[in-house]
Order: sequence, then C-alpha cells, then structure tokens
Amino acid sequence: MNIIKARVPIFICIGTGFVFSLLLLYLMSAFAEAIAWICIVLTGIGLFAGSILCWFMRADVVNERGAVGSGTGFQANDLNDSETEAFWLLVGCIALAVLGCCFCVCVACGFKHVKEAINVIDAAADFTVENKRVIIVPMIYFTITIISFVVWLYAFACVVSLNPIKASNGLIPQDRDIDWDAKPWHMWAALGMFFGILWIMAWWNYTSQFVVMAAASTYYFNCKEENEYEGKAELCYSVKLAHVYHTGSIAMGAFIIALIEFIKFVFLYLAKKAEKASGGNKCIKAVVCVAECILSCIEKICDYINQAAFAYIAVSGDGFCAGAWNGFLLNVKHMLSFTFANYIAKLFILLGKVAVCVVNGFTLVFIMKNMDGLAD
Repeated sequence: MNIIKARVPIFICIGTGFVFSLLLLYLMSAFAEAIAWICIVLTGIGLFAGSILCWFMRADVVNERGAVGSGTGFQANDLNDSETEAFWLLVGCIALAVLGCCFCVCVACGFKHVKEAINVIDAAADFTVENKRVIIVPMIYFTITIISFVVWLYAFACVVSLNPIKASNGLIPQDRDIDWDAKPWHMWAALGMFFGILWIMAWWNYTSQFVVMAAASTYYFNCKEENEYEGKAELCYSVKLAHVYHTGSIAMGAFIIALIEFIKFVFLYLAKKAEKASGGNKCIKAVVCVAECILSCIEKICDYINQAAFAYIAVSGDGFCAGAWNGFLLNVKHMLSFTFANYIAKLFILLGKVAVCVVNGFTLVFIMKNMDGLAD
C-alpha cells in the first residue's frame, strides 16, 4: 500500500524537477557572469586546497608511522604501506599545486578569452530562456531513438531465430545455444544489423544536436541590435535543414562514429577471446587495454570534429567535408576561448545537475514526510 502511495510524490517530483530546471536556466541567464567567475575562483581554490590537504595528510602519515615517502615507494608490495602512501600523497600535493599554478597562469594570460567564454555562456543561457521550445528537441529524438531500438531488437531477434537452436549442456536449466556455423550468412546479417543500429542511434543523436545548433544560428541572425529586439529561433526551419538539406552531412558524421564503435566492439570481442585462450596472459591484457584506449581516443576526436563540423554547417550551410575542415581551423584559431567556454559550460552543467537533484531530492523527502503512511 505504501508503494502505491509513494507513486504520487514521485510523480509530483518529476514535475518539480522540470520546474527547478527552468528556474536554473533563468538564474543562469540573469547571473551567468557572476556564477562563471565563482566557478573559476572555486576551481583555483580547490586545486590549491587539495594540494595543502595532501601535504598535511602526508605529514600525519609520517608522524604516525615514522616513514617518509621515497622514489621507490611505489615499488612496495603492500599498497597500504606507509612509505607508498606518503610517496603518493607527496606526488598528489605537487601535481595539484602545479595544476593550480598552470590554471592561474592560463586565466591571467588568457583573461580576454575567459571574458569571451563567459559571454558565450551568457548568450547560450539567454537563447535557451528566450526559446524554451528547443528543450523538447532532445526529448523527441530520445523517444525516436528508443522506438528505433525496440523495432531493431525485434528484427534482430527474428534474424537470430533463423539459426538452429539447440539445448545447452550448461548449468543453467532450459538454457539454449545458437548454432551460428550452420548458416554463416546469418552471422553477417546480424553483424550488418548491429552496425545499422549503431549508425541509426548516432544519426538521431547528431540530428538532435544539429537542430539545436541551427536554431541557435537562426536566433543569432534574427536578433536586431538597433531595436534591442531578441530574435526567435526558427525551430521548424531547423528541423527542415536537418532532414532535407543536410541529411547527408549528418549521416556521414554518424557513419564515421558508428564505424569506429563497430570496430571497437568487434575488437573487444576478439580480444576477450584471445585473452581467454591465453589463460589471462598479462601481456595480452596490456595490449588490449592500450588498443581500447587508442580506439576510445579516436572516437572522442572524431566526435569533437563532427560537432565542430555541424556547428559550422549550421551557420554557413557548407557540406560535411568543408564544414569539418573549416570548423577544425576555427577551433584551432580560437582554441583558448573554446577551451574556457567548454570548461565553464561543463562546470555549469555539473553544478546545475547536482543542485537540481539535491533540491528535488529534499522536496521528495519533505512531501513524503508530510503524507500519511509514508512518514516512516
């Protein structure tokens, strides 16, 4: 019975979550510059405070255990050894202090770029507040992605069921094995479908991003400074751009990411097979980790280039290759401004998520404590 009663405050807090998110947008729009400087100052203070904390923690370890850190401390067999702990605390102290100094130097030397980045964040907040319709864009494309995946899952199950299914000799009762060797073309069909769903999901994701980028572009070009008029984003026209004029560009970017993800999944599958056959060989594990890291880095780089390309295409209307190249050059030319803008934006998003979740969590607790039968 309590579970049924608890649904009411949970549904209420789903609604209050949207309300708190809108309030956060208005707050960012009104006080973006002040919040940005607070984030920058707190970051610098946090780095130096972490360095000081590591120093005092190391001093406590040395005083309590009578051991100091050394360059050979990391070679100790016991990870809880006092020498090892003191050594790594010293490393952490120095590293955080160096990062804090570098951060302060970057802010001081690139003060102009910091102000430009803050203005970009302020403009982004104003754009979202003035055009709240763009909030529904990722929701709609997320729903489309879920529907596409469900349809694909049913089709994939149909392809899998074409293979002979035999009883398994494993420990799990009623377990079954699928014989992929009986008809090899079924395996190729399944792999093709797997690549297809990766492509489709990347396609919807990039389409959602492109619609928002194009809407931001129309918002900018529709602004009239002389009349102090805030322009409106042309959302329907942005959807038309994404699905009529630049479908090929979005598909190309999604294809690159899907191809990398497909290679990554196939490599991991083969790597696990090789690791199992080698009996857990350490060298094999090391090679697999390094290769996985390289593939992940390539994926991140391609994703970043794709986003830069789509942002440039949304403004200029160029094709994918021209947009990718010009967007890359633009990022290189204004690297410091973009770096600060991305950093501040991600910090804003993180703080906003934490704030909304915490406030909404306390709201849920307050509602449940004041409802009969749910106080306990």
